[in-house]
Amino acid sequence: MELVKNIFFNTDKLVGNTKVKISYTGKFFQDNSEEVYLHYGFGLQWDNLNDIKMEKTDLGFQAEIELCEMETLNLCFKNEKNEWDNNEGQNYIFPIEKIETALVLADEKTNIGAPRRLRKSYLWGKKIRIALYKIITYLPKTIMGNFKRKITN
Repeated sequence: MELVKNIFFNTDKLVGNTKVKISYTGKFFQDNSEEVYLHYGFGLQWDNLNDIKMEKTDLGFQAEIELCEMETLNLCFKNEKNEWDNNEGQNYIFPIEKIETALVLADEKTNIGAPRRLRKSYLWGKKIRIALYKIITYLPKTIMGNFKRKITN
């Protein structure tokens, strides 16, 4: 996902019910704060409110969270001095996308064994075609005696 005010994610899209790693290189990282806490929630009402201590690395403060199936992820940051980075009172708000349901099977009665049978029939058909090709190509040559072997030096 694109860099937004020194916050970035390890993914292109935020998708509900997935884990995401958040990296923060904002003013607390630049001011060499020792501890930074991620304060986050979901939706307009900041549902499922959580605070998590972020790990300090050379790339900034980092934390991994589980996303809910809500419309937005809301973030702000707090350091050990109880100072806040909340985007000048606007908070950091990122949209969460829904899981693509087109890729999920709608009918649970689908016969999962069918592709396996199709695969076995394909392999047997292939073996039979190869055997027939060899019989048609090489049997007449061996019977007529004009089958030439490769001569190796």
